[in-house]
Amino acid sequence: MMILAMMMVMTISANAMSYNAAKHEALFLSDKMAYELNLTAAQYEAVYEINLDYLMSLNGHSDVFGIWWDRRNADLRFVLNSWQFDKYMSLAHFYRPVAWKAGGWTFAVYSHYNRGHFYNAHPKVFVTYRGGNNHKHDRFYAERHMSKPAVHHPAPAVHHKAPAPAPHNEKRDMAHNDRRGSDRHMAMNTNRGNGGHFSGRR
Repeated sequence: MMILAMMMVMTISANAMSYNAAKHEALFLSDKMAYELNLTAAQYEAVYEINLDYLMSLNGHSDVFGIWWDRRNADLRFVLNSWQFDKYMSLAHFYRPVAWKAGGWTFAVYSHYNRGHFYNAHPKVFVTYRGGNNHKHDRFYAERHMSKPAVHHPAPAVHHKAPAPAPHNEKRDMAHNDRRGSDRHMAMNTNRGNGGHFSGRR
C-alpha cells in the first residue's frame, strides 16, 4: 500500500508544472494577451498573476477545465473590460490555453506566435510573484482598482433639418407681383425709346 501511495504521489508530481516552467509559460501567454487585448500596465500585471496561478494549479488532465480554469475566467472577468473579455472568450488560444496530450502539456498560443518573441517588457511582478492569489477570496481582483482602457462609442449621427418655408402672406405676394409688373412695363417703354432713337441715326 505504501509503495502504491508513493507511486501515485510520484505520478502527480510528474504531471504538475514547476514554478519556473509555469512563470515562463504565463509570461509568454500574458504578453500575447496584452498585445491582442490592448491591456493597460495594471491589467498586464494582474493577467500575468492569474495565468501563473492557473498553470501552477494544474496537476493533470482533469485540472485543465476544472475549478482552477473557472477561477481564472472569473478573475479575468474582473480585470478585463467588456469588449476585452468578449474577445478573450472568442480566441481559443487564450480561453483554452492548455491541453494535456501524450503525457505532457501543450500550449495553443504557440500555434499563433513564434516562441521567444515578445511585444512587452516583463511585468514587475514577474520577479516577485510566486502565486497564490487564486486561493484567496473569490473577489480578490474585483477589489483591486484596475486601470482599464475607456470604451469609445461612435458619436450619434447628426441630422440637420431643412429651413422651414416662409409663411404665406397674400397681401405681400400681391404687392410683390404688382411691383414686378411695373418694372417690366418700364423696361419695355425704355426699349422702345432707344430703338426709335438708334433707327433714326442712319
